[in-house]
Amino acid sequence: MARLESIYYIPHIPVVEYGKVEWVRNTSLRPIDGLPQLFWKEGRPWTEANHWALDKSSQQAVKLSTIESLMGHLHKYANWLETEEIDWRHFPIRKSDRVLFRFRGALIQARDSGQLRPSTTTARMRAVIQFYRHCAIHNLISNDLPKWQDKQVVVEYLDTFGFERTLLRLTTDLSIPNRARQGLILEDGLLPISAEHQRELLIFTANYASAELNLMLMSAFFTGGRIGTLTTLSVSSLESAVPDSRVLGMWCLPVGPGTGVATKFDVSGKLLIPDELMKLAKKYAYSPRRLKRQGKAAKEHKELLFLTRFGKPYKPAAIAREMVELRRNATKSGLKFMQKFHFHQSRATFGTWLMTIALSVTSVKASIEFVRDAMMHKHESTTMRYIKFLEHTKVKIEIANAFSEAFLGLARHLSVKSDERTIIA
Repeated sequence: MARLESIYYIPHIPVVEYGKVEWVRNTSLRPIDGLPQLFWKEGRPWTEANHWALDKSSQQAVKLSTIESLMGHLHKYANWLETEEIDWRHFPIRKSDRVLFRFRGALIQARDSGQLRPSTTTARMRAVIQFYRHCAIHNLISNDLPKWQDKQVVVEYLDTFGFERTLLRLTTDLSIPNRARQGLILEDGLLPISAEHQRELLIFTANYASAELNLMLMSAFFTGGRIGTLTTLSVSSLESAVPDSRVLGMWCLPVGPGTGVATKFDVSGKLLIPDELMKLAKKYAYSPRRLKRQGKAAKEHKELLFLTRFGKPYKPAAIAREMVELRRNATKSGLKFMQKFHFHQSRATFGTWLMTIALSVTSVKASIEFVRDAMMHKHESTTMRYIKFLEHTKVKIEIANAFSEAFLGLARHLSVKSDERTIIA
């Protein structure tokens, strides 16, 4: 099967001296640590795909994690190509025989059989089309080949102020729509789980999952941290956290640009960590299990809190694999709700519970401000979804006993501040 590898890329430029071409180090560009590259099963590089990854890396607005995700989708496409024994440039006259239409059919079949999530199916097809557009622009594939038909569609959406806007978008007859489910949804189209299911899940992971996945899920449930934030936490960031002087049993850990801890959209903020969770995280940080992994890690990764057994940083793909195994084992053990559980539901659970507490002790305006800061939402409209969700459901997310004391202190502080209409940072 095709391989997806990460390389340490050092930019070079061609220089002609004395009639000879020499490649010299391009000092105006920084090296790229972890640039994803694709190789066919016989070891030959997929040059066009690797050129796409390099081109993406030169765009300042594109993060390396985004490139890794796109190349991950292209890796799956490469595996399918090798399995079907078909060339990626196979575009005959008959539409049904063209490589992209056959791949689209395979994706839809995998989605309908439950092997792929609808969102993954849509994203994979979109990534492959992006790759072909890149190849067409750079003349890496003939523009005369009948690849697809472009069409323009009008997309309606609400801006951050709640005004209705329209956007003209270019799409193709290859795209796979991801139809939104009916009813109220929260971030990434996911819903919270009940307090009882949360408790059952954490008990199960404590006994049958890796210590890393258990602590990541616990951290997500009780801080609302995203995967990208949790996987970039370091031991030094834990040690630099300070107790919240106004809320007993709560710690503030700075995240965002300049802290080494990643956030979505590079939003700066503070992760609120209950004292009991902080104790568990520090205990794990200095445990023999983690120190053994730290010993295998490269110098630049040794400070990371979460490392794989090979001493590598956790990537979304590694967590996804563990989640697949967790869902399978938990479902076999009787936890039926785990059949469709996704890691990000922990964040939706935290946000719903936090908004419930805030609304019970302070004004709507103050609650929105507080939850937005705590969850580091870029737009207030995202926070508003939690208000709307609670208005239309009787679901009340309760917290586990081990952490309730710290958050009750937070609730008391909000209650005191409600008259002043202020919120803690």
